[in-house]
Amino acid sequence: MKFAIILPAYNESLTIAKVITDFHAVLPQAEIWVIDNNSQDGTGEIARAIFSESQIPGGVLSERQQGKSFAVRKAFRAIEADIYVMCDADSTYPASELPRMIEILHETGADMVVGDRLTKGHYRESTRRLFHRSGNNLVRFLINFLFKGDLFDIMSGYRVMRKSLVKHFPSLNSGFELETELSIFTLERRFGIIEHPVDYLSRPEGSFSKLSTYRDGFKVLKLILFLFKNYRPLKFFGTLAVVFFLLGLATGIPVVVEFARTGLVFKIPSAILATGMMLLSGHFLSLGVMMDSIANYHHQLFEIEMNKYPEHDGTPK
Repeated sequence: MKFAIILPAYNESLTIAKVITDFHAVLPQAEIWVIDNNSQDGTGEIARAIFSESQIPGGVLSERQQGKSFAVRKAFRAIEADIYVMCDADSTYPASELPRMIEILHETGADMVVGDRLTKGHYRESTRRLFHRSGNNLVRFLINFLFKGDLFDIMSGYRVMRKSLVKHFPSLNSGFELETELSIFTLERRFGIIEHPVDYLSRPEGSFSKLSTYRDGFKVLKLILFLFKNYRPLKFFGTLAVVFFLLGLATGIPVVVEFARTGLVFKIPSAILATGMMLLSGHFLSLGVMMDSIANYHHQLFEIEMNKYPEHDGTPK
């Protein structure tokens, strides 16, 4: 069985050497690939030196399009393996947990094992940005509610995945929305996903997070709405249809009552507005039905494509 450890990196010169050697120590047979995403601090050079000096299998790939999703997409396309490990290169995730996560993947037959930073409480202690934690809670609630999940750490960057999942994942975004998109895809396409609690380690002095609480948080929320529309169009547009129907009803009832009493319509603007609301309601409902048929068709094609992959029995080959 071939393992590939993918480390997307942007300006991680302080930690990249340690992350490479830590993962090699716990899984020496794995190839380790650093995806250098336009680092300006020598991250790529440091990684190349480590690979050369220590004879660690793997290497450095360069991705010019800025964004974590671009880096991981390149790795998923260029690297062939049976089991893929994705982890941030900032030394906040313990490499020592990797063997256990791989065991869980094999024992359960799951398609993805996620390193859950939240259960043990270390992430809360390390992250002092209140709105950052609140944003994580909001994202978790929305995804579990909209996509019928039961996940705790939606945005963890530490994941072990099977080839069948990786090679079918259609990443459509560019930045830190990657983990959210991957979680939603896994839930929607009915892949097996299990969370395993891990410690969350503090960054070394001088190392800083590239995540912007507000900018990237807004992108994540926009992504959730976008994917809900694509994966569950009947619910999305059906909700809009109900909203506009109720608005049209509220606006139109006084007009109908007035007409029934007097035989005349004096509230012309209200009548026009109510008619428009009802037309929009019907439009959204029709759109939802049509797009739901298209989404179901694509889901059938996806299942047919998945049948080309042999069923795994949960044990390493």
